[in-house]
Amino acid sequence: MQKDSLKPKTKRIKARQVGRGGKRGKTSGRGHKGQKSRAGRKIRPAIRDFIKSIPKLRGHASEVVSVNKPCIVDLNVLEGAFSDGDEVSPKVLREKGLLKVKKGVSSKVKVKILSDGKITKKIIVSSCETSNAAREKIEKAGGKVKS
Repeated sequence: MQKDSLKPKTKRIKARQVGRGGKRGKTSGRGHKGQKSRAGRKIRPAIRDFIKSIPKLRGHASEVVSVNKPCIVDLNVLEGAFSDGDEVSPKVLREKGLLKVKKGVSSKVKVKILSDGKITKKIIVSSCETSNAAREKIEKAGGKVKS
């Protein structure tokens, strides 16, 4: 008896290995080719591309003036910068350097006057939001608040 003449009693049955795992055959339900058919498939979310395309605002947060949020000015600042009978508006405040605004922001900056400090001068406030306490202090000093 020779080695090459030996034959097994039963035939050895082994399933074809295709598709690497599962009982779904050739491609294991992954379709054909491409990123989605590979192992470790990771697809970048579409929102990420949108986020990356938006320009970032650099610098300190207080220097950036948003069009939606009003820029805050206190009464003690107005007391030092204006004299009797002067008109206070966002344009005048910007000219005097009391508002920090970046170059890209339009002239439609909202300003809100808060009641921090005292005011003794008669000033006329126009096109600025005011808190109720600030409005009372301005009117008590003899000034006017126009909406």
